[in-house]
Amino acid sequence: MRSFLIRLTANALALAVAVWVVRGLRYEGGVGRFIVVAALFGLVNALLRPLLTILTCPLIVLTLGLFTLVINAVLLLVTGWLSSRWGLGFSVAGFLPALAGGVIVTLISTIVALALREDEERPA
Repeated sequence: MRSFLIRLTANALALAVAVWVVRGLRYEGGVGRFIVVAALFGLVNALLRPLLTILTCPLIVLTLGLFTLVINAVLLLVTGWLSSRWGLGFSVAGFLPALAGGVIVTLISTIVALALREDEERPA
């Protein structure tokens, strides 16, 4: 349960920074709904990322992994589409903002994951 809450918080922080930095990403609403958007993003990631990675494996290998940035953009677009359909207040204006937001979310999530891994490896 602790791991889930940490990942949810990391997703929320990463999305918040992306919304703050990238012009085409918008959020209108409160903190509670933003947590729901972060959970939705985590769910979209968990369900679609493995499928998209397997389907685009040749492209990922051919581009030396850079195609994963496109996958991240697609996942952010799907999250924005679902969020706007369900009235959660998160929207993505197009592919380029999704690509930039995906890069930011990936960087921040990686930094948080590395920081948390170091905390878990230290003896108590």
